[in-house]
Amino acid sequence: MTSKPEPILYSSLPSNPNSQPTTVQNYVVLPIYYPTRHRFLRHLRRNFLSISLLLLLILAVFLLFPSDPELRLVRLKLNHIRVNSDHHLSLDLSLSLTLKVRNPDFFSVNYDALNVSISYRGRELGFVNSHGGRIKARGSSYVDATLLVDGFEVFHDLFYLIEDVAAGKVPFDTVSSIKGRFGLFFIKIPIQTKVSCEVDVNPKDQTIVHQNCYPEEPSYCSFEIEFQLFKN
Repeated sequence: MTSKPEPILYSSLPSNPNSQPTTVQNYVVLPIYYPTRHRFLRHLRRNFLSISLLLLLILAVFLLFPSDPELRLVRLKLNHIRVNSDHHLSLDLSLSLTLKVRNPDFFSVNYDALNVSISYRGRELGFVNSHGGRIKARGSSYVDATLLVDGFEVFHDLFYLIEDVAAGKVPFDTVSSIKGRFGLFFIKIPIQTKVSCEVDVNPKDQTIVHQNCYPEEPSYCSFEIEFQLFKN
């Protein structure tokens, strides 16, 4: 049995016998290769700039964000105290105070007034207001005030006052507060600070037998924006 002859493949002839066969060339474009070290340094430089800008922003907010001024009673003097029992039981009292106001901010603070009130067993006896002023940045100011109670008639706390005078210790409460404004460009931010003091005085020898002062929690107010128009 004879096998079939394998077919012979012939390539087609060109239409023009004198022409040369065309050679197809493929070109591959490769990207420029950057070493890994240069790429790492570039990312590191970019991250360093971003972190530096973030730290500068945090520092600016920390320095510019306003905080309430610090109020502290540095001197308290009892001028006189007297209980009158001529017709009605009444009270005369005079206290001199010196308050220190410190501005911890990097901008000046304008305060409208300093208010000092005095009370006996929760009932206000009187108050005094001082004039406003200006505290420079990172500076302090001292304010003097005198509390006067003249002929305050005691009705509700009559028996308590008699017991306190007999014991030689009459308790009073003083509350000192300051209100002002922190100004930054066209933004005006109200601020307020209070300090309370518990004072026990002896009407027999006209002395202060006990004194305890503590700051109260600050109350934050809403922001106020003021626009100023400038004339040409």
